[in-house]
Amino acid sequence: MRDTTQHWQKILANGFSSAHELLEYLNLPAELGSHLAEKSFKTQIPRRFAEKMERNNPNDPLLLQVLASAEELTIQAGFELDPLQERNANPIPGLIHKYAGRVLLTLTGVCAINCRFCFRRHFPYEDNNPGQKGWQKAVDYIAADPSIHEVILSGGDPLLASDKSLALLLDHLASLPHVQTIRFHTRVPIVLPERIQANLLSIVDAQRFHIVMVLHCNHPKELDIDVQNACLSMKKSGWVLLNQSVLLKDVNHQPNVLIDLSKRLFDFGVLPYYLHLLDPVQGAHHFDIPLEQALDIHRAIQSQLPGYLVPRLVREQPEMPYKSIIAS
Repeated sequence: MRDTTQHWQKILANGFSSAHELLEYLNLPAELGSHLAEKSFKTQIPRRFAEKMERNNPNDPLLLQVLASAEELTIQAGFELDPLQERNANPIPGLIHKYAGRVLLTLTGVCAINCRFCFRRHFPYEDNNPGQKGWQKAVDYIAADPSIHEVILSGGDPLLASDKSLALLLDHLASLPHVQTIRFHTRVPIVLPERIQANLLSIVDAQRFHIVMVLHCNHPKELDIDVQNACLSMKKSGWVLLNQSVLLKDVNHQPNVLIDLSKRLFDFGVLPYYLHLLDPVQGAHHFDIPLEQALDIHRAIQSQLPGYLVPRLVREQPEMPYKSIIAS
């Protein structure tokens, strides 16, 4: 099998790894960034994502998602290191079993882009990155529970695993007849569409599973022709393409932005799925939107779009065995 990892890894390695470097590129003052904030959650931004930002604009919605700022250093009541209490549902390294019928595997702790609002920004990846040698324990866990019909590949970003690694894991999971669906949670097709290559498609298509690709896109500026081509390639393979966004202050809290996002995603063969309220993770309080305002925004979207283009407004609560639908 030919491994095409090297090409997209070179592109990824050419990205921005510091707020100072990014701000200099955008002709913005260095004091907008925070080196201290980067110490606890590093900067990782593909160059192609930065190229979509408007220079000389400190309020660019793509910049605000990824810029390490001093606001992250404020300890805000109610914002926690583990807001979803995932450690309580982490029976073995690299596996989270929170919901009936599904398990989530953290294939890697690395993302193509580090979003400052990430609910796993404090997740103990050092204890949950078992690698190929540790995958057998996860497979054994799933094999022992025939109620598990879906395996969610997450991370970090699962598409940053090599082609060979993904093929090996999918082969292991294919040996379990009760596993019917593989779901990917990924931002890669949006921020690193070069990863969606023929070799990856053939590896996934070779398996018997239903394939669900849940993308993460928050703003229409993130979408371009390369992202469209990546999405259409996956669509042609028969994969179900969905999108989940996070409602973020100063990024996408205007109804017209989310309406445009839904329309653009549909052009790319992707259905809007979830609009998440912010998970209250420490360091991200400045992105938070009050519930009543979120409901107003969602009602405005509903008034302008057909139902199939309106994402469900949801909140994840650690004590609930499912996501709470606030509005649909």
